[in-house]
Amino acid sequence: MSPTSTAERPKTRAIQPNPMVRSYSELLKSVRAAGLLERRRGFYIWLFAGLMALMSATWLGFALIGDSWFQLLIAAAIGIFCTQLSFLAHEAGHKQIFASRKANDWSARLLATGVAGISFSWWEQKHGAHHNHPNVISKDPDIKNNALVFYREAAAARKGRFAFLTRKQGWFFFPLLGLLGISLQFDSLRFVLGRGTVRHRWVEAPILLTRLLALPVLAFAFLPLGMAFAFLGVQIVVYGFYMGASFAPNHKGMPVLPADSRVDFLSRQVLTSRNISGGPFMDFLLGGLNRQVEHHLFPDMARPQLHRAAAIVRNFCATHSIPYTETSLMQSYGIVVRYLNDVGLSAGRGFDCPVASVHGRR
Repeated sequence: MSPTSTAERPKTRAIQPNPMVRSYSELLKSVRAAGLLERRRGFYIWLFAGLMALMSATWLGFALIGDSWFQLLIAAAIGIFCTQLSFLAHEAGHKQIFASRKANDWSARLLATGVAGISFSWWEQKHGAHHNHPNVISKDPDIKNNALVFYREAAAARKGRFAFLTRKQGWFFFPLLGLLGISLQFDSLRFVLGRGTVRHRWVEAPILLTRLLALPVLAFAFLPLGMAFAFLGVQIVVYGFYMGASFAPNHKGMPVLPADSRVDFLSRQVLTSRNISGGPFMDFLLGGLNRQVEHHLFPDMARPQLHRAAAIVRNFCATHSIPYTETSLMQSYGIVVRYLNDVGLSAGRGFDCPVASVHGRR
């Protein structure tokens, strides 16, 4: 057979590079050139040492105060410091602290499981899915329908008493945050003790069980029965509320994308994320989660670098006409409540509101 002539060869279609993909590469180069992806291990060592010193002082206060209702202040402080240490676990889980993946993973595992009572393996799986598909229906576990619903199709499916409650769901949001700590620990236990595959199950399981038993044992051993129950309740409610109130402003009330949407990485991360203004104080209060746009664009960026990255990303988005959202903390809470109530109005009506209109398929 004679070789196929040039005229008979099938024409190949040139692959056109996505301009937004190219733009993200340029943004990443700018951030890297500014040294913003370098580790800040010293910052994290000092922060960890400070938090552990405060936690130790809190437990010393528990021992000295004894049989007194002032123990509820100690319980609240433990909830706060557990949240702050959970922020560190989150950052280690994103490989922000050490150059070694192994060192980051084990730091996150020990902090999350041993201090907060949350399975790192469970969190890693859930949080990874969130980062890959923020606010994408059926792909982001953070908008999975439970007591609250986060998009109108789900609300429309609610019937009867559930429909009535869903219509007012925005007003239940903050009270429900108090139950988040219990939910996180229950889900962790179910995951670690379940039949599915769990990395380092035989490390996490005993640490998790020891952590979840240690606090009740201490409370009931040294406090009267009623005070012990109150102590445990205050600790877990403060922890859950602080955690939920820190994560909620990041994506709730931002565009929700349909499961089959095809949005480039840069647009998806920026359009579905919200920053919280407030400077260094807010950086500490929310553990860097207030720089949510930058965190989603550069998940392994250390907390102290995020504020410098924010200026670069803000200018970049303005140049490329990409909406960049930043509000105050209280404004974000108002947005979340109004959004949830607006979504809830669809409850029981049985109509299909096109989520794609919020941000269409591409």
